[in-house]
Amino acid sequence: MEKFTTLTGIAAPMPLINIDTDMIIPKLFLKTIKRSGLGVHLFDEMRYNQDGSEKEDFVLNKEPYRNAKIIIAGDNFGCGSSREHAPWAIADFGIRCVISTSFADIFHNNCFKNGILPIRLPKEDIDKLMDDASRGANATITIDLENQEIKGPDGGTIKFDVDPFRKHCLIEGLDDVGLTLQREEQIKSFEEQRAASMPWLVR
Repeated sequence: MEKFTTLTGIAAPMPLINIDTDMIIPKLFLKTIKRSGLGVHLFDEMRYNQDGSEKEDFVLNKEPYRNAKIIIAGDNFGCGSSREHAPWAIADFGIRCVISTSFADIFHNNCFKNGILPIRLPKEDIDKLMDDASRGANATITIDLENQEIKGPDGGTIKFDVDPFRKHCLIEGLDDVGLTLQREEQIKSFEEQRAASMPWLVR
C-alpha cells in the first residue's frame, strides 16, 4: 500500500449529504475483484449521461477538479452497502483523503485498509474547507498526517484526530497483508515446528 505522509492537492467540494456507496460505484461495476480500473466509473451515474458523455455540471468533470486528490463532503459519506469497491474506485481515481462530518463505519474502516485517509471534522471546519474547495485553481489544501494538520490556501490550520494505530499503518504503507508479513519469521518458525511435531498434516 502506498505510504501516506503529506498530501498536497486540489480539494473538490461535494456538499451533498448521504452520498452512499452505490452512488460512489454503482452495482453494475462490482463484477471485478481487481482494485484497478474502477476510477473511471467513480460517481458514474452522477458523472455521465446515459450516452456516456460527461455531465458538465458535475464537480469532477470541471477543471481543476478532474485532478482532485481530496474530497470535502457532506454528512454521512459512504453510507449504504459495505462494498469495498467504493474505496477502490476513490483510490483509483487518485483521491487519497475524504473529509466530512461523519462516515459510515464500514466505509470508514475500508478507507484505511486501502490507503485513504478519512477525516472527521466539526461542521464549522467543514464549512470553511468547503469554501476553500470552491476556489477552483486556488483550492489547494495540504494534509499533514504526521502532525495531524490541514493547511488551507490562506495559510490557516485545522487540527484533526486519527486513531494512532491507523495513523501508523498509513504512514508506513501497511495494509492487512503488510501487517501480517511483519510477522513472517514467526509464522515460518511456527509452520516448521508444526510440520516437525505433526508431519501427518503436511501434504
